[in-house]
Amino acid sequence: MNPGYLYLSIAIVAEVIATSALKASNGFTNALPSTVVLVGYGIAFYFLSLVLRTVPVGVAYAIWSGAGIVLIALVGWVVLKQALDTPALVGMALIVAGVAVIQLFSRSAAH
Repeated sequence: MNPGYLYLSIAIVAEVIATSALKASNGFTNALPSTVVLVGYGIAFYFLSLVLRTVPVGVAYAIWSGAGIVLIALVGWVVLKQALDTPALVGMALIVAGVAVIQLFSRSAAH
């Protein structure tokens, strides 16, 4: 397996953690959540830079953004008790389907 996809998973998780802490940072006025945001994004972009050594940028970014959208929506729903209506769920299902199509059928993902 391409190690780039392990790095991409780490980058996505770090980005989701950082984005989840943004609300608690209160405009970067709360030190701990602000630190989580900065460190999380730093880790995310470092690992994304490693990903791009072996995974095409378009494929990496499609997976990064698609997974990030879905995971952040789930964090919002589970942790922040934000509602997800039917159109939001359908849209996220289409994003997941798009990432699956890239992974399963695109020759670009194999490079």
